[in-house]
Amino acid sequence: MTQRLTAWQAYLLAAVFGAGGAFGQQPYDLPPLMLMGMIGAVWLFQGRVTARQAGVTGWAFGLGYFMHALQWIVSPFMVDVARHGWMAPFALVFMAAGMALFWGVAFWGARRLSRAGPWALIPCWTAAELLRAYIFTGFPWASPAQSGVGVLAGQALAWIGPHGLNAILIAVAVWAASALTGPPHALRWRILRETVVLATLLALLLPVMRSDAPLSGHTVRLVQPNAPQKEKWDPEKIPVFFQRQLAFTAAPPQQTAPDLVLWSETAIPWSLEWAGTALEEIARAGGDAPVALGVQRSDGLRYFNAMITLDQSGAVTQTYDKHHLVPFGEYMPLGDLLARFGIYGLAANQGHGYSAGPGARLLDFGPLGHALPLICYEAVFAHDVNAAPERPDFLIQITNDAWFGRGAGPRQHLAQARMRAIEQGLPLARVANTGISAMIDPHGRITASLPLNTAGYIDAALPTPGAVTPYARSGDLPLALLVTIALAFLGGRALRRNRA
Repeated sequence: MTQRLTAWQAYLLAAVFGAGGAFGQQPYDLPPLMLMGMIGAVWLFQGRVTARQAGVTGWAFGLGYFMHALQWIVSPFMVDVARHGWMAPFALVFMAAGMALFWGVAFWGARRLSRAGPWALIPCWTAAELLRAYIFTGFPWASPAQSGVGVLAGQALAWIGPHGLNAILIAVAVWAASALTGPPHALRWRILRETVVLATLLALLLPVMRSDAPLSGHTVRLVQPNAPQKEKWDPEKIPVFFQRQLAFTAAPPQQTAPDLVLWSETAIPWSLEWAGTALEEIARAGGDAPVALGVQRSDGLRYFNAMITLDQSGAVTQTYDKHHLVPFGEYMPLGDLLARFGIYGLAANQGHGYSAGPGARLLDFGPLGHALPLICYEAVFAHDVNAAPERPDFLIQITNDAWFGRGAGPRQHLAQARMRAIEQGLPLARVANTGISAMIDPHGRITASLPLNTAGYIDAALPTPGAVTPYARSGDLPLALLVTIALAFLGGRALRRNRA
C-alpha cells in the first residue's frame, strides 16, 4: 500500500506520524501513541525504495515529532518578548530539524544496508539515538524511552538503560509493522502473529503497579518558591522570594522534622562571595537541619553554577560546580579557544558565561548518606549519573524550570529525573523553582510532589536505595558494542551484495 503513495504524500504522512508520536511524551503521557507513531514510520519506510527516499521519510518523521515534543523550547524567548520573541520560531524549527537529521540518517543508512525489510532500522536508529546523547555534548531530550517512565516498559531502564529501551521499542515497532503488513502464508498464522504482537504491545504499556517503597526514616524538605523568570531578578521581587523561602524553611514540620532542606537552582540572587548575611539567615531558618541550595559563585574571572551545603552557622561546608553546561545557554562553544586569538567576548574564562566544574562528585549528608547532585540539565544525561565516583545513597536534582514555561518542558524534565532514578535504583529528591518538585522512589514513582507554578514546601520521606542495577554497572558500552557489531555485519553483507 505504501508504494501507492507519492513521495510528498509519504513525507507529509511521516510528519503526521511523528507529531502524533509526540503525544507519548508529557504533558499528554500517552505512550501507546508514541509506539503507534513509530510503527507508522516503519510502515512508510518499507515502501521507500531508495536510500534518499528513506532518509527524507525518517527526517520528516523526526521533524514532526521534535516540532511537537520540543515546543517548550520557545519559552525562554518569551521571558523578554520584546528583545527575544522573534527568535522563538527559528529556535524551534532549527532545533527540531537538527534533531530530525539523526533519524533521517538512521533511515537512510538502514535502506543502504538492507534492501529487503526494515530490520536494519533497529541498529541504525539505536545508533542514532546513542549519537544524539553524546555528540556535540549531547541532547537526548524526548527519546522514545522517555515516554515509558510510567508503564511497565520503563522498568527495563534499570537493566538496559535508555538506549537499550529505545532499541526494544524500535524492534517492537519494526516487528509490528512487518507482522501487520507482510503477506501471510495462511490466515491462521496471520491471526496468531497479530495476536502475539497486540499482546506484546499491551504488556509493554501496562501501568506500573503502585506499592509503598521502603523508607529510610529520614525526611527531606523541598522548598518551592515559585519565582517566575520575568520576576526572579526584579529588585522589588527579590526580597519577596527570599523571605518566602526563609518562611517555608522555618515552618513547623508537616509530620516529622526534616533532616535536610533543599532549595532550588540559583535560589538566591547574590553571588556566593557576597551572600554571607543571607547564608546566616538561611541557616537560622533551617534550625538543626542542614540546607543545600543553588548559587552562583566566581573564581577570578570565571563563574560557576554551583550547589552548596550550609551548617547551622551559615558556613559553606561543601561545594559542587555544575560540569555539564547548556551550550549557547550557559556558555558559548569554542569561546575559550577564540580567546586565544584575541576574541574575548564569548570566553567563559573572561567572565562571559559559566565555566564547567571538574566533574561528578558526591556530597556527604551525614545520617542520610552520600548524594550525587545534579543541577538542572545534568539530569538529562544517563551517562553523567553513571560517571559518579562511587554509588550514592540518593540523587538530588535542583533546577530552575521557570525558563521552561507552564506546559511540556517542566513535565518532560521531571520524566527524565524519574528515568535516572529507575536506571540507578536510587531515590531522587528534586527541587524546582516553579515546580515540579518531587520525591521519586527507586522505581521512578513519585511519592510526594508540589504542583507546577505553586509556592509551597513539602516534607517528603526519603526512600531507601535499591540494589545496584545492571545498567548502573555496565552503562552504555555493551549496547554500543552490540550496535557496532550489527552495523559492521550489515555493512559487510551490503558490500558483498554490491560486488556480486
